[in-house]
Amino acid sequence: MKTQTISEYNQVIHLCKELFKKKTIDYGTAWRILRLPSITDQIFIKAQRIRSIQEKGNQKVNDPIADEFVGIINYCIIALIQISLKNDERLELAVEELEPLYDHWASATRSLLEDKNHDYGEAWRDMRVASITDIILMKLYRVKQIEDNQGKTIVSEGIEANYQDMINYAVFCLIKLNYHA
Repeated sequence: MKTQTISEYNQVIHLCKELFKKKTIDYGTAWRILRLPSITDQIFIKAQRIRSIQEKGNQKVNDPIADEFVGIINYCIIALIQISLKNDERLELAVEELEPLYDHWASATRSLLEDKNHDYGEAWRDMRVASITDIILMKLYRVKQIEDNQGKTIVSEGIEANYQDMINYAVFCLIKLNYHA
């Protein structure tokens, strides 16, 4: 696997984590109140906004779409943290306690990327950002269906794998948009 991809990936995740930490300092962990389907819907809103802007070719709210991809990454990691802490009822957690959880999921997700990139030969580099956005939306519809089925699947990957795929696809988009530069 190309070390360039790992370097770019790490730069993107570093920027996302720094924003996550700053927002945690500003807002605390109010997101702990959210149930998993609510987090999925937050991610859906961000992906839908990106697609809407891509289709219309313009936007009225000045927030760049790169910020929405960062939001997708951070909300997916929040979802994975929520799954990890499903038996922990505390609403407020310290940044110092969250940081290792963030790092764990970012690292596990990067490992998944490395395995898939090995097999697919970095095909994502030849994809359009709009196509990757569509794949993120498809993954969201899959997650919603799994949630509606109370987490039960017959042959499909579970919710965690879909969140991780969405993180990786959002990172790809940010790399293609030169967000890490």
